[in-house]
Amino acid sequence: MKRVKRKVLAYITKGEGRHRKLLVYEQKDQPEAGLQVPGGTIERNELLLDALYREIEEESGILRDELILEGKVKSSKFFPEDKNVIYERTIFHFSYVGEEKSEWEYSVEGEGKDAGQLFSYRWMPLHAVPKLAAKQGEAIEYI
Repeated sequence: MKRVKRKVLAYITKGEGRHRKLLVYEQKDQPEAGLQVPGGTIERNELLLDALYREIEEESGILRDELILEGKVKSSKFFPEDKNVIYERTIFHFSYVGEEKSEWEYSVEGEGKDAGQLFSYRWMPLHAVPKLAAKQGEAIEYI
């Protein structure tokens, strides 16, 4: 029987209409990992939204009260042929209402595999976002 790995992703935006921007990052020491959005794995017995807020804070430093939850965008499942696992991914949209900053670097906190890595964040015009790593952009059209 395949085990299930539950993942969450956050599309964090600011601005309206054609001025709307998406928060993206690159791994400073591994740019080949591609452009990404905050997210990660839901831990055992953790509520989905609690996991999402935790991942956002661990990866970007953005706190829960700096975000407005706009809603769930999409849920999907992946069945990699080479692994005995099912990935469930749930994507949420948030509006950022925190302090204005255009770019920043953040050293990842927590106990995951990214701990200690330096992520470089920036806001990118939504209409100009290129292909994101690991199909993370699969639902951008819905926000």
